[in-house]
Amino acid sequence: GTQGFNARRKAANFDREELKQAVAYCHGRGVRVHVTVNTLVTDPELGDLYATMEEIAESGADAVILQDLAACELFRRHVPELPRHASTQMTIHNAQGALAAQELGFSRVILARELSLEEIRRIRQEVDIELECFVHGALCMGVSGQCLLSAMLGERSGNRGSCAQPCRLDFRAGNRPYALSLKDACFLEHVQELQDAGICSLKIEGRLRRPEYVAAATDACVRALRGEKPDLKTLERVFSRSGFTDGYLTGRRDLRMFGRRTEQDKAAESAVLGQLSELYRRERSSVPVHMRLRIHPGEAVTLQVSDGVHTACAAGPEPEPVRTQAPDARAALEKTGGTPFYLETLEEDVSPGWTGRLNPLRREALEQLLQQRQTLQPYRVQGSFRPEENPARDSLPRLRLRFESRSQYFPCPEAEAVYMPVGEIDRALLDDCGEKLIGELPRLLFPGDEAALEAQLRTLRAQGLKTLCAGNLGTLRLARSLGFRVSGGFDLNILNSLSLKNYEQQGLCETLLSCEIPIRQIPRLGGGIPRGILAYGYLPLMLMRSCPMRGPDGCGSCSGRRTLRDRQGTDLTVLCQSRRWSVLLNAVPLYLGDKGLRGMDFALLYFTTESREECRRVWQQFRAGEGWEGKRTNGPYFRSMR
Repeated sequence: GTQGFNARRKAANFDREELKQAVAYCHGRGVRVHVTVNTLVTDPELGDLYATMEEIAESGADAVILQDLAACELFRRHVPELPRHASTQMTIHNAQGALAAQELGFSRVILARELSLEEIRRIRQEVDIELECFVHGALCMGVSGQCLLSAMLGERSGNRGSCAQPCRLDFRAGNRPYALSLKDACFLEHVQELQDAGICSLKIEGRLRRPEYVAAATDACVRALRGEKPDLKTLERVFSRSGFTDGYLTGRRDLRMFGRRTEQDKAAESAVLGQLSELYRRERSSVPVHMRLRIHPGEAVTLQVSDGVHTACAAGPEPEPVRTQAPDARAALEKTGGTPFYLETLEEDVSPGWTGRLNPLRREALEQLLQQRQTLQPYRVQGSFRPEENPARDSLPRLRLRFESRSQYFPCPEAEAVYMPVGEIDRALLDDCGEKLIGELPRLLFPGDEAALEAQLRTLRAQGLKTLCAGNLGTLRLARSLGFRVSGGFDLNILNSLSLKNYEQQGLCETLLSCEIPIRQIPRLGGGIPRGILAYGYLPLMLMRSCPMRGPDGCGSCSGRRTLRDRQGTDLTVLCQSRRWSVLLNAVPLYLGDKGLRGMDFALLYFTTESREECRRVWQQFRAGEGWEGKRTNGPYFRSMR
């Protein structure tokens, strides 16, 4: 990461010169550098984002990892030769999402952590874009890119790189403590299966960890790739949360996935740090070289060294006659310790009975070769960038309603639109709402569920449904391919004009903005499509594939609506979504009915757990501009979000 726009902003990241030094150092050793630019960006930050892009281009890094489509557009437009990778923050978890990323110009997708091995195989069968996945390290409880927990509870946005990790605190599911804390993932025993499934790159989550952890995890991964058994016991001792889990990869999403960092874990760590430091204390000789040695009387001794791309040559004094036994030239030239190189092949053009001083030649030639390999190759930045200044809108928002279930619905001719999950839509609702009805697509659609959803959507299309609401790249692409008008969900995470325009080019006819957008910036957003915000509701804080309310025997007779309690005794609702995933709702509602909203086209009242009577009361209260009695939140809209 650089000094800004990365998901670990509190890490000691690289400044402009340090980034160039790091790239040079890594390239000298045959290691590629991928720079993260994987946070959401606001309009006032687009100029700084462009400057960051210039720094990365100047460094000659090998790829950038992106989340915000504004960043994607800037790099595509101005540094088209620099490969772009889709961050796991983009919530790509099905083939449609991977295809959409490919169409946007990404060369690689870093898949969501929640996928099983079989689901990865299914995605691989349908796409030809490169696929990368996490193989070891910390697991977020919420699906990456879809978590508002830190933003709402700690005013530190995970989507903006400042997650405070509130999920590690003691949330209780009944009597079970730390119900939102997952163990670290460890898939090292499955690396061959991942490779066979089509994964081209394995990712270790190692930032904000000490070097011993990085060295141990990397060493274990390399050993596993060689077919050796990785030392998981030592790896567990250097850092774990009561052990590791492979629950997502194997599809065993049960209570064994949960764990927390204990005092015993910390004590085990201190006992192994010394031995692990040996893993990175010495230079690792990993770059093979070919050497050509020439020794003939009457001319300088020369040594040519090549890595297959670069070639260096060192010359020394004229040779000397051998006085006793001829020295072993290979033995002298193999002494490459302390450098990144090792001698692979040697070609000797040596007159019998003659020798030279080989150690200085070897050192000089290898130093020249390292300098050549470390020479930066910056990318050319095309064109220039000036953030747009858009005239402020002064429109009053029209009101829309969103219902979680059919049982909450009440006829409301004054509403501009009604959103309903597609599984709740029937013929009567279509007849009652007409073209005002917007079918809400599932926020998560894992491989294996697409065919049933597509069949359902074709039926609804034939019955007269015109518009779908999509909250990620995969469902957006699916809806568009089936001929629907597509409305964007708040989970597209649109914070800026450039992203808004990009989604418009992809076919959005309108969209909700991110719940994290500063409300004062909304009136000056560019782009031509209508835009709105969530203005009421118990905000979805997390999407979770590993349900925290699961019991020892699984779902059992769970009603699908349970309660999680935080350290202060506050209850938060967990809603099950067809036993595919669950959503954690905020404890108090967002309510902006008395805020005099302006500069946006619509405001959505987002109903989840309310009764029909409560929905009707909130609707009437909001329309009248009345205040809210009791606890409420204004959400992140009025904060200076970090």
